[in-house]
Amino acid sequence: MAIAPAVVQESESESRQAPSNPPPAYRPALTLLASLFFMWGFITVINNTLLPHLRNVFDLTYTQTTLIESVWFIAYFVASIPSAKLIERIGYRKAMVVGLSVMAAGALMMIPAARIPSYAVVLTALFVVASGITLLQVAANPYVAVIGPPETSASRLNLVQAFNSMGTTLAPLFGGYLILGRSASGTAIDGAATLTLEQRLADAQSVQLPYLIVAAVLALLAIVIARYKLPDLGAATRRMAAAERKGHSLWHHRNLVFGVPAIFIYLIAEIGVSNLFINFVSAPEIGDMTHAEASHYLFLLWGGMMVGRFIGSYLMRSISAEMVLAGASIGAFVVMMVTVLASGPFAMWALISVGLFHSIMFPTIFTLGIRGLGPLTEEGSGFLIMAIAGGALVIVQGWLADAYGLQTSFLLTAACELYVLFYALWGSKPTQALPEVAVSEAVASTS
Repeated sequence: MAIAPAVVQESESESRQAPSNPPPAYRPALTLLASLFFMWGFITVINNTLLPHLRNVFDLTYTQTTLIESVWFIAYFVASIPSAKLIERIGYRKAMVVGLSVMAAGALMMIPAARIPSYAVVLTALFVVASGITLLQVAANPYVAVIGPPETSASRLNLVQAFNSMGTTLAPLFGGYLILGRSASGTAIDGAATLTLEQRLADAQSVQLPYLIVAAVLALLAIVIARYKLPDLGAATRRMAAAERKGHSLWHHRNLVFGVPAIFIYLIAEIGVSNLFINFVSAPEIGDMTHAEASHYLFLLWGGMMVGRFIGSYLMRSISAEMVLAGASIGAFVVMMVTVLASGPFAMWALISVGLFHSIMFPTIFTLGIRGLGPLTEEGSGFLIMAIAGGALVIVQGWLADAYGLQTSFLLTAACELYVLFYALWGSKPTQALPEVAVSEAVASTS
């Protein structure tokens, strides 16, 4: 991905004095981008309260319930490459406006889906929302990763991703109060009540207000970004970058080749935990509580991810990103095995604590994956974002939960942590790394 001239113009001495801070010209842009990270995190995690709600409304199995989230992540696979091409055609700012508009349209589709109510329309609406989020992800993640010194890109992306976690932390409270807290299924002990047809219809319509609020906020944010002069990352240098790409292959870079499956597999773990969390915690042998009460503990899971990203951003200033990632994967494996083997509050708190260890995994794998790609950074970023589609395989955990039990299904999560450990210790080591300054020099020569 090309780097804007303002980045190159920063002197070498200034870069050494404050390696962890982006150039001042980009601070307002990063602040605005932080709001995007917040919103797509917020909307994604509303699904965690929506899924147990829809499971009761439509009387779904765990497999059918996790299919809802699978559709969400299939959108990442379908929309990633078109999103990259759209960004190249219209630029980052306009693409973000389009992404927010698409998300708002999908949120509004949830209103007729609730009135019908229709499982198929719900799936369609969530696919549309996720497609808009994909466009934002393709633009924002590499943008943040390349606008500062390469050696602190992991720290910088972890810091901005902390605002994404702030959204994921607040979303369970929002969804717990406006969806689960206002429905008969959400306020009943899991399995203790059989809903009548009238109660199911009333519960279905409880999602209308929250998604109307979300659509309004997205529309407002789209207007703000449309009026904001967001720096373009070197639109004038794309021709030079395209010329430099000739003779280079993405498949010669081990950190990317193993990084794509690392993102894919990590997403299976993260989404499996968050989507089945409320059902697990509310089970009689674990927490024995209502879904609405369980959503408050989901707040702690995502809060741990927010805290972990701030801690990770700080640690990576003095410890290599690979070592921090390895430590996090070991910790995540241990607490997931406790979740599988223990019972009662001990198992519940073990599952909650995995958020702390999962926190730095996505942004760290992403920055390690694009390290040393030089003019191939843009293409590599697209493949890494496409790998978020791994979250669609949460349906495998849903099938395991139906076949062998919900608690046993978390063995899949534990296995995923082991691949992340492999990536941290060996797979992330670059091969045939291209100079990080190559794109900067291209910008300097064309600016």
